[in-house]
Amino acid sequence: MRPKKNSVKTRLILFGTLAIILIVCSFFSEYLTPYDPYLQDLSIAKEPPSPEHLLGTDRYGRDMLSRVIAGSRASIFSTLLLVAVITAVGTAVGVTCGWVGGWVDTVLMRVSDVFLAFPGLVFALAVAGSLGGGLQNAIIALGAISWPKYARIARSQTLSQKETTWMKAVRLSGSGTGKIIFKHILPNIIGPILVTSMLDIGTMMMELAALSFLGLGAKPPIPEWGSMMSDTRSLMTISPWIPFSPGIAIFISVMIFNLLGDTIRDYADPKSRR
Repeated sequence: MRPKKNSVKTRLILFGTLAIILIVCSFFSEYLTPYDPYLQDLSIAKEPPSPEHLLGTDRYGRDMLSRVIAGSRASIFSTLLLVAVITAVGTAVGVTCGWVGGWVDTVLMRVSDVFLAFPGLVFALAVAGSLGGGLQNAIIALGAISWPKYARIARSQTLSQKETTWMKAVRLSGSGTGKIIFKHILPNIIGPILVTSMLDIGTMMMELAALSFLGLGAKPPIPEWGSMMSDTRSLMTISPWIPFSPGIAIFISVMIFNLLGDTIRDYADPKSRR
């Protein structure tokens, strides 16, 4: 079992490093672009990849590499914000349900059942459409449908912790509810929740890109990978490097975060750490 443990650690370091590099590069994207991502030059419109423009230019002569790099900030940080929000909201609801119980648990769980009854992306499309589109509204739409999963995980974990002998001893010691939740409950249930959130990053990134592709996310000329693919999909057969560039960026980013999430799940598995 030792080689397996070392293999998991190696993969964790590798994919964790790649994810950090991706996040740091997206944060400093405005300093990494070789050209102004908004600068138009129709004299070089639709140029294929070349040493001057590694990913070619779009229909307005804008450097595609610069636009892909600039679009990483909106795509990646919007995804991280979305996952952070649904993790926090879902965990808060789940812990409340598990700890308080009674009618509070019944009402909130029935509300989560209502959200879970709808196909996720279809519901997000309806919400984003009713809100009028835009990246902020796309985040709200996906957040509204994605929190129940975390609520259920947090609730089940809280219920299991609540019935343990040591938790009953903590309650008998006179500790307040807030202290019990933040000092004893959350540290013991956060593992499965964090693993789920890491696995969700890739999914949320694709769903945000899908909403943008359908015109319900970021609006041009803001560089965002999904909207860039939507804006240039008509050029697929004429200048394929234009829509392919943001598509490849989405593929690489989703692959890195998915592999990191899988590795964290394997590392958290007690069987792989023996």
